[in-house]
Amino acid sequence: MSVSVKNNRVDYSVLVNYLQVQETRKANELLAEVLPKLVQYLQITVGANPETAEECVQQAFLNVYERILQDKIRDPKSILSYLMQASRNEYFSHCQKNKRYTELPETEKGMSEPAEQISRLVDDERMEALSECISRLDDESREFITYFMDNPGVRSRQVATEFGISEANVRIKKHRIVHQLQDMYKKMTADV
Repeated sequence: MSVSVKNNRVDYSVLVNYLQVQETRKANELLAEVLPKLVQYLQITVGANPETAEECVQQAFLNVYERILQDKIRDPKSILSYLMQASRNEYFSHCQKNKRYTELPETEKGMSEPAEQISRLVDDERMEALSECISRLDDESREFITYFMDNPGVRSRQVATEFGISEANVRIKKHRIVHQLQDMYKKMTADV
């Protein structure tokens, strides 16, 4: 197994190759190392319980595996980052799907002023609409825009390095995706 370590960062790009050429034993060895790290990542960063984290990581890996088989991973060197983002997205999707079961009824939370209740409902509706719009983006655009959301204040230079594109392309791509999200949001709210 030729996993390289560079600047204290492990390069798992060989995993993409192993999966594409069906090198099952070698791929499983790497996955046995990577998947527990992803579970731990979800537990630490978003407070997921071990079972939910494992479930989300498994689903995220299946989604990424499909993309690998379709040769849609543009930068194999970023596979760990891609898997982390996919796991995180899967966790948030899982939470959104199970939200109705985990939230306490309003009476148990304590009563609040009507204006505050309306404001909270509007904010929740906007966030749900935004989440829905983001989920409709293609995987590459979703990964790109969620990188900005997860890293507020990130500089174009850092994004360019992360995604392997020029700083000018970072600004253009971000502008296009934001414009696309705005259009989706307007159409979604116009339908209501």
